[in-house]
Amino acid sequence: MLLDPAIRDWVLIPIMIVMVLVGILRHHITMLLTGQPKKPQVKAIRESKALLRGMRLRTFGNHIPAHAFSMRKAILADAYEEGRYLKNAGANNNAPTTPPNPMSDPDMMEGMMEGMKKQLTNMVPQMLIMGWINFFFKGFVVIKLPFPLTPRFKTMLQSGVDTRDMDVTWVSSLSWYFLNLFGLGSVFALILGDNNAAGVDMAAMSSMPGVMPGAGQPGQQPDFNKLFMAEKENLLITAHKWDLEDVEERLLAKYGKKQIKKSNNKTQHSPKKEMTVKDKIRASQQQKAGSAGNKRRN
Repeated sequence: MLLDPAIRDWVLIPIMIVMVLVGILRHHITMLLTGQPKKPQVKAIRESKALLRGMRLRTFGNHIPAHAFSMRKAILADAYEEGRYLKNAGANNNAPTTPPNPMSDPDMMEGMMEGMKKQLTNMVPQMLIMGWINFFFKGFVVIKLPFPLTPRFKTMLQSGVDTRDMDVTWVSSLSWYFLNLFGLGSVFALILGDNNAAGVDMAAMSSMPGVMPGAGQPGQQPDFNKLFMAEKENLLITAHKWDLEDVEERLLAKYGKKQIKKSNNKTQHSPKKEMTVKDKIRASQQQKAGSAGNKRRN
């Protein structure tokens, strides 16, 4: 099967160019709607860093002496119990907490609104481009891949083309749109930078219809009181073994005995020195002199 070059010029390349331009436009619209990312609050940073401190003490606590580890463990356990590092430090943290109302918390409301804005800027351009491709280029075969594929890729690469005998390497116009949708991330990173909003947002696409976007994960804040109590229990049951304890004996056991054995072997099994030419001459002269003296005596 041969493709008309006009399909390449009027279908393949225009779809890719439109996808790139729509991605750049979506990035700038998202920046206008959401604005610059706000700096996190100091208390929120303190909560996360305090939890990270306990995790690091459990992980790398063996690098410090036992008394230093026990002091840090006691201080952190008391702080977690009293809730010193919480945002609302001083409140009754042991009381049963009810789930916060997102309508009364400005941070949660802001997170929900950002989720809605991101979903809006992701879904609307995709619906328009899919409608444009289905209306003008429905059933077009635009490109053939230069490498073989298994038949399982047929449904992914030939969307909108109902044929059984066509080779799986042929790509339809609708499948070409999906390939560009998920494959232009590196192009957008080259043009707009790494932290761009031009690519597809999987979190916004995975939200179920009928559920308020952002009500589950984007606007929900973690319960640090429960996290602190769990970290306190983990700290209390963590055993300590200092890495530098008996380090001298371990070093001697690893390197000292080998050197002693080598030195002993050298002293015990030292080879005899070879006699030089002068020593041999002297020994022969002494033997001759001794034999001459014995003859004279006889």
